[in-house]
Amino acid sequence: MFGYYIIAGLIFIVSLYVSNKLKSKFKKYSQVHLQNGMSGKEIAEKMLRDNGINDVKVISTPGMLTDHYNPAKKTVNLSESVYTQRNAAAAAVAAHECGHAIQHATAYSWLTMRSQLVPMVSIASKMSQWVILGGLLLMATTAIGSTILLVGIILFGLGTLFSFVTLPVEYDASKRALVWLETENMLSPQEHEAAEDSLKWAARTYVVAAVGSLATLLYFVSIYLGRD
Repeated sequence: MFGYYIIAGLIFIVSLYVSNKLKSKFKKYSQVHLQNGMSGKEIAEKMLRDNGINDVKVISTPGMLTDHYNPAKKTVNLSESVYTQRNAAAAAVAAHECGHAIQHATAYSWLTMRSQLVPMVSIASKMSQWVILGGLLLMATTAIGSTILLVGIILFGLGTLFSFVTLPVEYDASKRALVWLETENMLSPQEHEAAEDSLKWAARTYVVAAVGSLATLLYFVSIYLGRD
């Protein structure tokens, strides 16, 4: 298990760096006030209207960087600061979340796949670590330990697959956001550059999560293959 702790430690360090960098970027670009004077809520509502989406509501949700799109309730949930503020960071996040709403409305294939994986992943993520641990403990005393470990690896693999399916979903939402912001002349060149940089660092958090999950999965697979 020593190798696992090394991988986990490296992932934690990289994740912490990217997370802190993202927060610093958003803090920096929160000072870039929009010339058009629109709030995140207003930008989101306009983007939805411009794309012919009239059945999605834009609402405020507590917390920082808690922004998300809820396909079941058809709501674009913006954190309190994004919802009310009028800066480049808020514009980027609001438009990005609307990008997910557009994906949903147009049946974007990667989003559909991710949605189909959610029920399985929600169960697998709760069980995988315990099943893997049980398999590792039993491998030394009984042959069934290897089978249990394999089951745990499969469960963990579902989470890894979900992480990688999430990547095109997130990058596509950002692309849709930036194209719309530019096409509709919503931002000045400086504001657009800030919005693009904000979304770039936000996307990197998903990349780190996916790569970290894959590295951990491969580590457990190597233990399983070397069990004899």
